[in-house]
Amino acid sequence: MAVKIRLKRLGKMRAPYYRIVVMDARAKRDSRAIEEIGKYHPTEEPSFIEVDRERAQYWLGVGAQPTDQVAALLKITGDWQTFRGEPGGEGTLKVKEPKAPVTAPQPAKAADEGATKEAPAKAEEPAKAEEPAKAEEPAAPAQPEAPATAETPAQPEVPATAEADAPVADEQAEAGPAGTSS
Repeated sequence: MAVKIRLKRLGKMRAPYYRIVVMDARAKRDSRAIEEIGKYHPTEEPSFIEVDRERAQYWLGVGAQPTDQVAALLKITGDWQTFRGEPGGEGTLKVKEPKAPVTAPQPAKAADEGATKEAPAKAEEPAKAEEPAKAEEPAAPAQPEAPATAETPAQPEVPATAEADAPVADEQAEAGPAGTSS
C-alpha cells in the first residue's frame, strides 16, 4: 500500500483550513486518514503551521511520500531538513506575536467613573508597582473621585424602593406560584 502525507481540507468556502494527514494514496482527499500529524491554517497572518515532529519523522522514515504542498510545509518547519540530515533543521516558521494584555486600560476607565468600590481596588494594584515614585499622588486624586454628596442621595433611595416593592411581593405570594392559572 502506497502511503502519502497530504492535506485534508476542512472549513468553509473561501475560509479553508487543513489537517496534515497520513493516508492511502488511493483514498479520496477528505476520506478517513490513518493518522493526523499536523494543522495548517493558510488564511491567518502569518500562516499557522503545527506539525508533530516525532510522528512526521516516523512516517517519513517508513517511506511515506509527502505531496508537494506538504513537502513545502515540512521545509518551513524544518522537519524535511531533519529527515534528510541537512542543515537548517530549525526551520523558518514565523510565529504570531502574542496580543498585548488589555487589563491596564480597563481599571483606568473604571477609576474615572468611580462607580463601584471594586474599581478603585483594581486601579490601586497597578499603582503599587509605582508606589516608590508616586507615593503622594494616588492619595490626592482619591478624595475627589468619591464625593460624599454623590453617595448620600443614593442611600435613602434604596430603603424607599425596598419598601415600595414589599407590597408587590406580598400580593404575588397571595396569588400563588407563578405559571399556574385558576
